This record gives sequence, C-alpha cells and structure tokens, in this order.
Amino acid sequence: MRGKFLTCVVLGMSFLYSCNRSTKVENSTTENYKLFNLEQAGWKSKSVTQQLSNLSYTATLVPIQYYILKELGEENRTKIDSVVEHHKLERVIELEFQHNTKDDVLLSKYTKKDYESSVKYIASTIAKDFMIVTTSGDSVNCSGVTLERNFKIAPFKRVLLYFGNVPEEEQIQLVYQDELFGNGILKFKFKEIPLKL
Repeated sequence: MRGKFLTCVVLGMSFLYSCNRSTKVENSTTENYKLFNLEQAGWKSKSVTQQLSNLSYTATLVPIQYYILKELGEENRTKIDSVVEHHKLERVIELEFQHNTKDDVLLSKYTKKDYESSVKYIASTIAKDFMIVTTSGDSVNCSGVTLERNFKIAPFKRVLLYFGNVPEEEQIQLVYQDELFGNGILKFKFKEIPLKL
C-alpha cells in the first residue's frame, strides 16, 4: 500500500513539474515570438516628416522598451518587465534634421550661429523648444535631450527627446518651436501608439 502511495506521489510531482515546465516553455516561445515581431516591425511608430526651407524634420516615436532591451539584453526579461513598469509614463522621440543637399545642417548659413554654438544649442539648449500635447489636452515639456554624434558620417543630425508623466495610452503631438533654424512652430502628430513587448 505504501509503495502505491509513493508511486502516486512521484507520478503527481512529475506531472506537476512537466505542466509547469511546458508553461514556461510556452511563455518563453510567446515572448520570443513577440520580440521577433517587434524587431521585424522596426520597433518604432511611423515617422512624421515636415519639410521647410530645404530642411526635413523627421520625428519618430520610439517605445521605451526598445532602449531598455538594448541596455539590459534579451536574457534579462524579468528585469526588463520591472524596469518597463517603472518607466511606463516616459516617452522617447527621435528627431532628425536633414538638408535637401545632404549638407551639414549646423553650418552657420542655416543656423545663423557659428558651428560651435550650433552644436552646443542642439546638444542641450534645444530641449526648451519642445513639448508634447496629449489627446486629453495636457502639455508636457521636454525633460532632456541627447544629441547622437555621428562625426559628419551621416547626412543628418539626430536628437533623442525625453518626456515624463505622459499617460500610457494617450496619443501625442510633438510641438517644436524652431529657434535653431528659425522656421517657426512645427507640429508632429503621432496617430498610433508604438508597439509594446
């Protein structure tokens, strides 16, 4: 009788272990599939482009998960989830400036400033020129900016704009008061929310 009981316990434990293991494998497969789909979709929302005075301004909303995944790596998925949850009210927008002739946009003939002043402006001061307006009418100022230095290899300049306290499911519009090139107010309306992991 005792032997049958032990056999039942061992079989029950094996069954529970195998069910738990198959659930983990299934969850892992689902996460891999989601990750693959995001990589194929390019991670980002559709870009919105404005063309003024031979300059193209292209804004792209990027999901925060993209940067967290790049920083932490795919193998830290449980940590990624907690970091994403902590930063879920933040938004990151890439903005590219490009001249139609592929000339350096920070030259004094485009900015009316010397080159060094233009670089300093686009690297930090430009943050005050941006804000987000949500569909519910809230406005959020830019909390930070990062200039991606490409050392004149690419024909454009790209800045990453950071915004906090933006409700997760709100559609947004980026408003830019162009003080660098003097082209006035530009608006970039994102009609979709970026994909999430």
